[in-house]
Amino acid sequence: MTAPISVTDATFAEEVLNSDVPVLVDFWADWCGPCRMIAPVLDQIAAEQDGRIKIAKLDYDANPQTPQKYGVLGLPTLLLLKNGEVVEQITGAKPKRALLKVIEPHL
Repeated sequence: MTAPISVTDATFAEEVLNSDVPVLVDFWADWCGPCRMIAPVLDQIAAEQDGRIKIAKLDYDANPQTPQKYGVLGLPTLLLLKNGEVVEQITGAKPKRALLKVIEPHL
């Protein structure tokens, strides 16, 4: 079972942009209630889709460069990157079924 990985401004390119599989990046913060609500759903997707997608979590407050580069203003924001390019953006906490509906066409 694979869990989400933590990424930082320093590791974003290596872990996300250079990934062989699509990466769903969760921009989150400790003070964000909806971020805490969506975390178990992302854990489930990471486990169920192991090898097909990577789930990465980026702490919004500790890593200001990456959210600024991608124009992330609200939390949680999920960006799905494939071959280093953003192919989907999801803002706000969504149920698992809604997330999978957006993700699966890119797997």
